[in-house]
Amino acid sequence: MSHAIRRGDPGIASGTSRISQASRISQASRASRAIARPGLRRLVVGAAASVAAFGALTAVSSASYAQAGPSPAGLDGRQGTDRDHLTVTVRNTGGEADGTYELYCGPDGGSHPDPRGACAALQRDTRWGKDVFAPAPEGGFCTMQYGGPATAHVTGTWAGRPVDATYDRRDGCGIARWDRLVPLLPDMRAPQRP
Repeated sequence: MSHAIRRGDPGIASGTSRISQASRISQASRASRAIARPGLRRLVVGAAASVAAFGALTAVSSASYAQAGPSPAGLDGRQGTDRDHLTVTVRNTGGEADGTYELYCGPDGGSHPDPRGACAALQRDTRWGKDVFAPAPEGGFCTMQYGGPATAHVTGTWAGRPVDATYDRRDGCGIARWDRLVPLLPDMRAPQRP
Protein backbone atom coordinates (compact mmCIF):
# COMPACT_ATOMS: atom_id res chain seq x y z
CA MET A 1 0.00 0.00 0.00
CA SER A 2 2.80 2.38 0.65
CA HIS A 3 3.80 1.96 -2.92
CA ALA A 4 0.37 2.98 -4.09
CA ILE A 5 0.25 5.88 -1.67
CA ARG A 6 3.47 7.31 -3.00
CA ARG A 7 2.46 7.09 -6.60
CA GLY A 8 -1.21 7.80 -6.39
CA ASP A 9 -1.30 10.23 -3.47
CA PRO A 10 -2.69 13.51 -4.80
CA GLY A 11 -0.85 15.52 -2.14
CA ILE A 12 2.50 14.21 -3.20
CA ALA A 13 1.69 14.62 -6.87
CA SER A 14 0.63 18.23 -6.45
CA GLY A 15 3.71 18.90 -4.31
CA THR A 16 5.90 17.43 -7.02
CA SER A 17 4.26 19.59 -9.65
CA ARG A 18 4.76 22.67 -7.48
CA ILE A 19 8.48 21.92 -7.20
CA SER A 20 8.84 21.31 -10.89
CA GLN A 21 6.84 24.47 -11.64
CA ALA A 22 9.08 26.51 -9.33
CA SER A 23 12.09 24.90 -10.98
CA ARG A 24 10.79 25.88 -14.42
CA ILE A 25 10.16 29.48 -13.29
CA SER A 26 13.67 29.70 -11.84
CA GLN A 27 15.18 28.38 -15.07
CA ALA A 28 13.07 30.82 -17.12
CA SER A 29 14.18 33.81 -15.03
CA ARG A 30 17.85 32.77 -15.39
CA ALA A 31 17.38 32.43 -19.13
CA SER A 32 15.73 35.86 -19.37
CA ARG A 33 18.58 37.44 -17.37
CA ALA A 34 21.11 35.73 -19.65
CA ILE A 35 19.28 37.15 -22.64
CA ALA A 36 18.95 40.61 -21.04
CA ARG A 37 22.64 40.92 -20.19
CA PRO A 38 23.93 40.71 -23.79
CA GLY A 39 21.21 43.21 -24.72
CA LEU A 40 22.40 45.51 -21.96
CA ARG A 41 26.00 44.94 -23.04
CA ARG A 42 25.08 45.86 -26.62
CA LEU A 43 23.36 48.99 -25.38
CA VAL A 44 26.36 50.06 -23.27
CA VAL A 45 28.86 49.25 -26.03
CA GLY A 46 26.72 51.08 -28.58
CA ALA A 47 26.53 54.15 -26.35
CA ALA A 48 30.30 54.09 -25.79
CA ALA A 49 30.89 53.82 -29.53
CA SER A 50 28.60 56.80 -30.12
CA VAL A 51 30.49 58.89 -27.57
CA ALA A 52 33.81 57.88 -29.14
CA ALA A 53 32.57 58.77 -32.62
CA PHE A 54 31.35 62.15 -31.39
CA GLY A 55 34.73 62.73 -29.72
CA ALA A 56 36.51 61.90 -32.97
CA LEU A 57 34.35 64.41 -34.83
CA THR A 58 35.18 67.17 -32.38
CA ALA A 59 38.92 66.40 -32.43
CA VAL A 60 39.46 67.25 -36.11
CA SER A 61 42.83 68.85 -36.80
CA SER A 62 43.26 72.39 -38.08
CA ALA A 63 44.78 70.90 -41.23
CA SER A 64 41.45 69.23 -41.99
CA TYR A 65 39.63 72.52 -41.62
CA ALA A 66 42.09 74.22 -43.96
CA GLN A 67 41.58 71.51 -46.59
CA ALA A 68 37.84 72.07 -46.46
CA GLY A 69 38.34 75.62 -47.73
CA PRO A 70 38.83 79.07 -46.33
CA SER A 71 36.53 80.35 -43.64
CA PRO A 72 35.60 84.02 -43.60
CA ALA A 73 36.52 84.58 -39.96
CA GLY A 74 37.59 82.77 -36.82
CA LEU A 75 35.08 81.47 -34.28
CA ASP A 76 35.29 84.73 -32.38
CA GLY A 77 34.71 86.84 -35.53
CA ARG A 78 38.32 88.06 -35.88
CA GLN A 79 40.11 87.71 -39.20
CA GLY A 80 42.62 85.15 -37.92
CA THR A 81 45.30 87.11 -36.07
CA ASP A 82 46.62 83.71 -34.98
CA ARG A 83 46.47 82.09 -38.43
CA ASP A 84 49.52 80.76 -40.26
CA HIS A 85 51.65 83.48 -41.86
CA LEU A 86 54.78 83.06 -43.98
CA THR A 87 57.05 85.47 -45.80
CA VAL A 88 58.64 83.92 -48.89
CA THR A 89 61.63 85.62 -50.55
CA VAL A 90 62.71 84.16 -53.89
CA ARG A 91 65.88 85.18 -55.79
CA ASN A 92 67.67 84.27 -59.02
CA THR A 93 64.83 82.39 -60.72
CA GLY A 94 65.56 84.14 -64.00
CA GLY A 95 61.94 85.23 -64.36
CA GLU A 96 59.04 87.06 -62.81
CA ALA A 97 58.98 84.82 -59.74
CA ASP A 98 61.71 86.83 -57.95
CA GLY A 99 60.43 88.88 -55.04
CA THR A 100 59.02 88.77 -51.54
CA TYR A 101 55.52 87.45 -50.93
CA GLU A 102 53.26 87.27 -47.90
CA LEU A 103 51.17 84.12 -47.43
CA TYR A 104 48.31 83.59 -44.98
CA CYS A 105 46.58 80.26 -44.55
CA GLY A 106 43.24 79.70 -42.85
CA PRO A 107 41.78 81.64 -44.67
CA ASP A 108 44.17 81.70 -47.62
CA GLY A 109 45.39 85.07 -48.80
CA GLY A 110 48.27 87.50 -49.05
CA SER A 111 50.43 88.75 -51.91
CA HIS A 112 51.60 85.25 -52.93
CA PRO A 113 50.69 84.47 -56.58
CA ASP A 114 48.83 81.25 -55.61
CA PRO A 115 47.82 81.37 -51.93
CA ARG A 116 45.32 78.48 -52.14
CA GLY A 117 47.84 76.19 -53.92
CA ALA A 118 50.68 77.18 -51.57
CA CYS A 119 48.60 76.51 -48.45
CA ALA A 120 47.41 73.19 -49.93
CA ALA A 121 51.03 72.13 -50.61
CA LEU A 122 51.97 72.89 -47.01
CA GLN A 123 48.89 71.11 -45.64
CA ARG A 124 49.64 68.05 -47.77
CA ASP A 125 53.11 67.67 -46.25
CA THR A 126 52.24 68.60 -42.66
CA ARG A 127 52.44 65.49 -40.46
CA TRP A 128 52.65 65.00 -36.71
CA GLY A 129 56.30 64.78 -35.64
CA LYS A 130 57.64 65.94 -39.05
CA ASP A 131 58.93 69.40 -39.90
CA VAL A 132 57.71 70.39 -43.35
CA PHE A 133 60.58 72.89 -43.58
CA ALA A 134 63.33 70.56 -42.30
CA PRO A 135 66.64 70.66 -44.18
CA ALA A 136 67.92 67.63 -46.07
CA PRO A 137 69.45 65.15 -43.60
CA GLU A 138 73.18 65.49 -42.99
CA GLY A 139 75.25 62.72 -44.52
CA GLY A 140 72.52 61.74 -46.98
CA PHE A 141 73.27 60.74 -50.57
CA CYS A 142 72.30 63.38 -53.10
CA THR A 143 72.62 63.27 -56.87
CA MET A 144 75.20 65.66 -58.24
CA GLN A 145 72.87 67.56 -60.53
CA TYR A 146 72.58 71.32 -60.63
CA GLY A 147 69.11 72.86 -60.69
CA GLY A 148 70.13 76.48 -61.19
CA PRO A 149 71.01 79.48 -59.01
CA ALA A 150 67.50 80.02 -57.54
CA THR A 151 67.28 80.48 -53.77
CA ALA A 152 64.39 81.00 -51.37
CA HIS A 153 64.05 82.03 -47.76
CA VAL A 154 60.84 81.24 -45.83
CA THR A 155 60.13 82.84 -42.44
CA GLY A 156 57.09 83.19 -40.23
CA THR A 157 54.77 80.78 -38.42
CA TRP A 158 53.34 77.47 -39.59
CA ALA A 159 51.15 75.18 -37.43
CA GLY A 160 51.99 77.30 -34.38
CA ARG A 161 55.76 76.89 -34.84
CA PRO A 162 58.34 79.43 -35.98
CA VAL A 163 59.79 78.93 -39.47
CA ASP A 164 63.19 80.06 -40.76
CA ALA A 165 64.18 77.87 -43.72
CA THR A 166 66.42 78.37 -46.75
CA TYR A 167 66.18 76.56 -50.08
CA ASP A 168 68.44 76.16 -53.09
CA ARG A 169 68.74 73.86 -56.10
CA ARG A 170 72.47 73.03 -55.98
CA ASP A 171 72.03 69.22 -55.82
CA GLY A 172 69.39 66.49 -56.09
CA CYS A 173 68.36 66.77 -52.42
CA GLY A 174 67.90 70.53 -52.68
CA ILE A 175 65.93 70.16 -55.93
CA ALA A 176 63.63 67.52 -54.39
CA ARG A 177 63.12 69.62 -51.26
CA TRP A 178 62.26 72.69 -53.39
CA ASP A 179 59.93 70.78 -55.74
CA ARG A 180 58.03 69.27 -52.80
CA LEU A 181 56.84 72.77 -51.82
CA VAL A 182 55.70 73.94 -55.28
CA PRO A 183 53.62 76.20 -55.57
CA LEU A 184 54.78 77.80 -52.29
CA LEU A 185 58.09 78.06 -54.13
CA PRO A 186 58.03 78.70 -57.91
CA ASP A 187 58.00 75.69 -60.22
CA MET A 188 61.48 75.70 -61.76
CA ARG A 189 60.68 72.64 -63.90
CA ALA A 190 58.26 74.64 -66.01
CA PRO A 191 59.73 76.55 -68.97
CA GLN A 192 60.43 80.15 -68.00
CA ARG A 193 58.70 82.88 -69.99
CA PRO A 194 60.85 85.75 -71.24
